[in-house]
Amino acid sequence: MKHLSAVNKYFWKYRYRFFLGIFFVLLSNYFAVLAPQITGYVVNAVQQQLPGAKTPTARPVNDGLVNTFIHWVNGANFSFTGLVAICSITILLLAVLRGVLMFFMRQTIIVMSRHIEYDQKNEIFRHYQLLDTSFYKTHSTGDLMSRMTEDVSRVRMYTGPAVMYLINLISLIGFCVVSMLRKDAMLTLYVLAPLPILAITIYWVNSIINRKSEKIQALLASLTTNAQESYSGIRVIKSFVQEKAMMGFFQKNSESYKKNAIGLAKVEAIYFPSMALMIGISTLVTIFMGGMQALEDPTKVGLVVEFVIYINMLTFPVSAIGWTASMIQRAAASQKRLNEFLDTEPQIKNEVIAVDEEKVSGDIHFDNVSFTYPHTGIQAIQDFSLTIRKGQKVLVIGKTGSGKSTLAQLLLRFYDPVAGEITIGNKPLKELPLRSLREQISYVQQDVFLFSDSVKDNISFGLQEPAALEMVEEAAVFASVHREIQGFSKGYDTMIGERGVTLSGGQKQRISIARALIKNPEIIVFDDCLSAVDAKTEFEIISNLYRFLHDKTAIIITHRIFSSFKFDKIIVLENGSLIESGTHEELMARNGYYTELYRLQLTDMKEAGHKEEA
Repeated sequence: MKHLSAVNKYFWKYRYRFFLGIFFVLLSNYFAVLAPQITGYVVNAVQQQLPGAKTPTARPVNDGLVNTFIHWVNGANFSFTGLVAICSITILLLAVLRGVLMFFMRQTIIVMSRHIEYDQKNEIFRHYQLLDTSFYKTHSTGDLMSRMTEDVSRVRMYTGPAVMYLINLISLIGFCVVSMLRKDAMLTLYVLAPLPILAITIYWVNSIINRKSEKIQALLASLTTNAQESYSGIRVIKSFVQEKAMMGFFQKNSESYKKNAIGLAKVEAIYFPSMALMIGISTLVTIFMGGMQALEDPTKVGLVVEFVIYINMLTFPVSAIGWTASMIQRAAASQKRLNEFLDTEPQIKNEVIAVDEEKVSGDIHFDNVSFTYPHTGIQAIQDFSLTIRKGQKVLVIGKTGSGKSTLAQLLLRFYDPVAGEITIGNKPLKELPLRSLREQISYVQQDVFLFSDSVKDNISFGLQEPAALEMVEEAAVFASVHREIQGFSKGYDTMIGERGVTLSGGQKQRISIARALIKNPEIIVFDDCLSAVDAKTEFEIISNLYRFLHDKTAIIITHRIFSSFKFDKIIVLENGSLIESGTHEELMARNGYYTELYRLQLTDMKEAGHKEEA
């Protein structure tokens, strides 16, 4: 239950609905326990009409409202038929009144739970977006989705039905037991004697349910992850003809989930038979012990009838103890999983309070920066120093795994360096607001991601305000994708499939470039974003970028050398260290790694040209 304390803030937020719902619950159950007392009065009144009826020696103990009603009925001198009729109508009215109050009970508490579900999902999604890149590298998408859907739904069952039924059963049991004790304390003790056994059974079963619920939720998260990865990688699965293997893997996980879910259902099945057994025993005890008393004192027949009605009234709330306890246990297990993520603090966050509108300068300085990935222990950058002046164009090249992409991620503060410091405009990155920093830097990632939205909305994604079509088209022209977009069925309103599956690799890369250019940023980083375009298109894009980037700071990360683009500085990385730095002419004169790569690229281009001529 301690895990569920995290939702108490929502109960307080919707306290008016919550307390109003409690009021309706108490009021409906109060009127419910009046009906057995009126029934007992009617039975005794009927008995008094029988020949040789014995006059009661003691006045029955009833609720004040019932005593007022009986006093009125006795004073009205109804006939026997009229007495039965007026009492029947009164019992019917009490039932209708209770039904109306129960309607309002659901309209307050259940509706409150829907508001809480809405708020909780928003809180979780908001927190997910605050978490940094390293978190997402160590947690699966399926698990994140499962916690936000299945776990939140189970918590809602606690904040709504479970709370409502818990208050309902406590109040109804309380009203019934108090009424029974006022009538006959000894008979009440006999009737309620089986209930402690029921309580022990509930406690034992709940402990098992709690353990099984946690395991089932973890298995469900694994199953969701399996399905999500299969859908995302369907082309790979089909191309390698692994449908059968993936189906077998899914069936294995699904079988494990099914077995545990069935096991939980079997455990829960103990509840209702045990409830029925205990209620049945209580009813038999009531009839037996009450019948013994009625044989000695016939005026207690009404009391026996009243107690039987009370026991039947207790059937649902007592049986609901197991169901409610099960919902609470499941909700506690789910909230525990939610708390694990909600209590996770992002490692990358604003260190100081700063003004969001603060402009960043194009001057960038890496000072002895080192970085090791926390989840793998791989050192990606080691003692790296570099100064980039405002407006300079820098080319970063190196072998795969040399740390090129890591530089870009450090610059956008997806990670913080373990040693050294990065500054922009002589200001450390940690002193710049994250929002301001990332709004003014455009990053074209190596792994292109497009949303299931229109081409226009994908290009204008990074803008705070809706973009005019002219702005979108201008960015697309610079990215050399405008003509192809015009050829789509609906032009810029064409819907892109999930992750851009309806587009070619080159089209996705160029749309992502347009998305970066439309922001008109101070700094722009291209991370190997032209790997899927042909040489002619690459030359066209580079020419357009040269015009667009004339007054901007640009970092272009690639495996290839763009001979048509004049860079102010070219740096070569190897194993996270800077091994060469300078202009094209300076590096060619050194006859090092850059020279070797340049000559190799020229050779490949000549061979490709000969093949085209052939």
